Amino acid sequence: MSKKHPIISVTGSSGAGTTTIKNTFDQILRREGITSVSIGGDAFHRYDRAAMQAELARRQQAGDQTFSHFSIDANELDKLEEVFRIYGETGGGVTRTYVHDDAEAALWGCPPGTFTPRTPFESGSDLLFYEGLHGAVIDESAGLNIARHADLKIGVVPVINLEWIQKIHRDRAARGYSTEAVTDTILRRMHAYVHVICPQFEHTDINFQRVPVVDTSDPFIARWIPTADESLVVIRFKNPRGIDFPYLTQMIAGSWMSRANSIVIPGPKMDLAMQLILTPLVARIVSDSRRARRGA
Repeated sequence: MSKKHPIISVTGSSGAGTTTIKNTFDQILRREGITSVSIGGDAFHRYDRAAMQAELARRQQAGDQTFSHFSIDANELDKLEEVFRIYGETGGGVTRTYVHDDAEAALWGCPPGTFTPRTPFESGSDLLFYEGLHGAVIDESAGLNIARHADLKIGVVPVINLEWIQKIHRDRAARGYSTEAVTDTILRRMHAYVHVICPQFEHTDINFQRVPVVDTSDPFIARWIPTADESLVVIRFKNPRGIDFPYLTQMIAGSWMSRANSIVIPGPKMDLAMQLILTPLVARIVSDSRRARRGA
């Protein structure tokens, strides 16, 4: 953590909805006049698309059926932690972008499935924003403690059947994968999902978990993704001290507290809830950092 150069980390697995959270953060930062630099977890994959396919084939031939982008050794998480550390100390750093598709290739000038060159962060930012798979990893065996560097850690955790439905529909529609191919990916990721992804949510400060109220018993045949109107969102605070729950339940129609540290809201109210909860937290973090930099 750093008073002068704070870091916000949004973490969740593929298809969880972290991009939606990032869009809400973008609105908050723009409205509050906060400048930020953003990095994506994809930038810290160890392999580009072709190299990942080759490594995956090699691992499977050797009997490893669990290797995936979720795995610690499929990523350069030591470099991610180093970026967090350097930004916290100096407000600087470098990053790159993973190019997913033709639209991004046109934007970045690099072929799909490759990385852009690393470039320095713009100077003078108020905070660093991370969105990806591993923003709160602690793995003693690998010598990693990424979570300690982030000042605000947000978990995005839809119930797993909903997460799978979202991933299947996204990968089929946006990336042209078959249901069978996406299913194979889900199966390969299960070991790391249990041992790498889930443990992070013990360390996040706030978790947003979308829960459908329609039948998602078989996500592999679901014709559509449950809508916000067909969902509830459970918001869990690691430390509820200072959270004004009466204010939140009054402002968010149809909400209620389910535990001393949790509030349940209607699905369509998720953006409103995030605005109400996160705006004062981010504003306070940035106010403290600006004050600390002026006093340096």
